Amino acid sequence: MKDESTILSVGIDIGTSTTQVIFSRLTFKNSAGYFAVPHIAIVDKEVVYKSGIYTTPLENRVMIDGVRVREIVAGEFQKAGYRPEDTQTGAVIITGESARKENSEIVLQELSDFAGEFVVSTAGPDLEAIIAGKGSGARQYSVEHQCRVANLDIGGGTTNLVLFDSGEVIGKGCLDIGGRLIKMGADRKIEYISDSVRKIAAAEGVSPEVGNRADYSEIFQIGRAMGELLYEWLTGRKHPVLKAIRTPGSSEFLADKSVQAVCFSGGVADCIYHPADGAWDRYGDMGIILGEAIRESRLFTDFRVIEAKETIRATVVGAGSYTTSVSGSTITYNRDVFPLKNVPVLKLNGDEQAACFSGNSEILREKMAWMQNQSDSRQMILAMKGKNDPSYMEIKRLAACLVSVLDALLERGQPMIVVLECDMAKALGQMMMPIETAYPRDVICIDSVQVDQNDFVDMGKPLVDGLVIPVVVKTLIFG
Repeated sequence: MKDESTILSVGIDIGTSTTQVIFSRLTFKNSAGYFAVPHIAIVDKEVVYKSGIYTTPLENRVMIDGVRVREIVAGEFQKAGYRPEDTQTGAVIITGESARKENSEIVLQELSDFAGEFVVSTAGPDLEAIIAGKGSGARQYSVEHQCRVANLDIGGGTTNLVLFDSGEVIGKGCLDIGGRLIKMGADRKIEYISDSVRKIAAAEGVSPEVGNRADYSEIFQIGRAMGELLYEWLTGRKHPVLKAIRTPGSSEFLADKSVQAVCFSGGVADCIYHPADGAWDRYGDMGIILGEAIRESRLFTDFRVIEAKETIRATVVGAGSYTTSVSGSTITYNRDVFPLKNVPVLKLNGDEQAACFSGNSEILREKMAWMQNQSDSRQMILAMKGKNDPSYMEIKRLAACLVSVLDALLERGQPMIVVLECDMAKALGQMMMPIETAYPRDVICIDSVQVDQNDFVDMGKPLVDGLVIPVVVKTLIFG
């Protein structure tokens, strides 16, 4: 068995304002001794290529030009010296105002031959927040300093918030606050004003209009109001405008614990950390003004502000380097049927799991039938916490319960897939395999992976002599 293995990961970020591509090399290593049970972990993440930053090509204000995106990605693969088949994992992240189902379908269609073995397409504001917070370094800072760090990823159309407590995600959300929510032409005439800006402006008593010449003081007042709204969002205040500008599909951020440090990423973050000389409208939007206003806001006076390792590239770095985890090494699968993509999760709670351990299959049968009515997917992952030290009889009863229900309700030919948090997948899988089924079925049972109801999971080709399976857990796929 090789002690170390590497894979190539690609990250593609298609945002409201910019599109970027990066390639990362992920290194897996067995850290256990020669005679011990293998323990495989990702020990190194190295960015090996960063693309230029492109303006996201659009056919109109909100619809992505898929053909042009494909040309950008194809060109960057060529510049980096890689082929699509060289990539084993990664993510296409469609963010901000570009994150709509029609755009996701366009990108999937155009990039289908660049997907390699295991590249996924996803577009959820909550997942974007977490990925950006990892790419910016905010999560790592919270781990190293054992503190609560909020990362505000401020892009062209939205601000994605994630709160880490010593590395654990304890809050996330998204607001329609960004640098391109007011756009101007070369003559400073306003060409576009978003609905969220109109709501904020109305609360401030100002009224910018399309066709009028942009006024610095008026736009700064809107930017200052945005900074104050972000502050009130972080501190748990119930400003009425916050509800009105919350991004559809995002979680409601509840500040149940005090924030100790704040980190900024996204395109506007460069304007926050590094104010530059030049015209305030040189990018044709309000991004520079928003950066100035945030730098003068209570976000800077009331919190410890840490500098991001990545700002405008935080999401793409996160997509390329931080979306993949690995299963435990005591897992079971009887045949290599990987990769598996976009498999929905059915998560059992404690009482439902206890019923299955006791051999009672009716609760599972009802819940699985309900899930199948809610989803048009032919596949399904059954997820549960599991037990740290289950007895032989408990595992035997659980295996019988799971096989009886999964075999009865899954379509013919679909594998029985079980994901556990506790380290018991090998024993459970080996108990499931010999049980007779109506049709031949593959058994996949992995552990050391935490998923939730409504997540989607991708599983890649087994690594390190087949000991572990790379896993991407996605929340709110296609928004």
